[in-house]
Amino acid sequence: MITARPSVPSQPVRRAGIVGLGMSVPDLVVSNYDLEKRVDTSAEWIRTRTGIQERRIAGDSITTSMLGTQAALNALRDADISSQSVDAIICATTSGDYLWPSTACLIQQGIGANPICAFDVAAACSGFVYALDLGAQYIESGRAETVLVVGADTLTKQLNWEDRSTCVLFGDGAAAVILRSCNPDEGLLATSLGADGGGSELIWIPAGGTKTPISHCVLDKKLNTIQMRGPEVYKFAVKVMGEVAIDALSRCGLTCADVDLLIPHQANIRIIQSAAERMGLCQDRVFINVERYGNTSAASVPIALSEAVKAGRIQHGDIVVLVGFGAGLTWGANVIRWSRDESDCRKTDSTTGGLE
Repeated sequence: MITARPSVPSQPVRRAGIVGLGMSVPDLVVSNYDLEKRVDTSAEWIRTRTGIQERRIAGDSITTSMLGTQAALNALRDADISSQSVDAIICATTSGDYLWPSTACLIQQGIGANPICAFDVAAACSGFVYALDLGAQYIESGRAETVLVVGADTLTKQLNWEDRSTCVLFGDGAAAVILRSCNPDEGLLATSLGADGGGSELIWIPAGGTKTPISHCVLDKKLNTIQMRGPEVYKFAVKVMGEVAIDALSRCGLTCADVDLLIPHQANIRIIQSAAERMGLCQDRVFINVERYGNTSAASVPIALSEAVKAGRIQHGDIVVLVGFGAGLTWGANVIRWSRDESDCRKTDSTTGGLE
């Protein structure tokens, strides 16, 4: 499934390092026990099959751009950087406030940035991995000095709450990172990305686009909500997560033995464990928070990254691998040599924060 691509220079002129992180999740916590009162399932079944115990849900008044804006402001505060210094904004999302304009444009307005480049990346749960690679290219090429990369989704607004196979899996949230140039041997070292449109119907929203616009029939059949063929998605994810991480490591001359921390997409505990096993990683080299947030789509990886840093799981010089998979089908992995000295960073609560 992982195919070779043309080789790139092993040493770009500049590397892109993360200098700030921030996250934002809604305050409303919905537990498995809450859900078992609503759909035909049980709290124990959800926990044993997915690892999820609770998730955050955005109410009607909370939008994807609001969560993304708060996460971005927290990241800017963490980096001690003004919004006026941001040269580009890339937002990974598939649940924007509108079909268009982009959520990135709304975040640009929300943080008070200059009229700069701002656009969305739609790669579903792989979105942040894709967006981080794009942001790094802006830094490496010299086209930008400071790039804001956001992963934000409110997929619970796209759920059929009568479908127990999907409604128990997802939560809402956002997280952001600030990229700037760093030492040539640090920062984002390599990325591996892939997609297979042949699997587009394994997890998708069948209606609401230009092919099948919203209609009374669509709404009656709930075709404007997430549909998933769970067993097939599971098989795909178990295989691709380890493969793409190993491929990304090979692109910068590293192996799984070099990995200090794996930060995977938080979709299912069994998928995470399978990927770690394929890579030969013990549990203390894998960060997991799926039990508290569920699958937050494009926000999943950066939320986990933010929490890993705050928990002291990442130190200067560590090799960190971010890996995700999602609808499309899409998949990707980033290899980062951590360039921040966390002991010198501002010790605040800026990497957390919720919205009511």
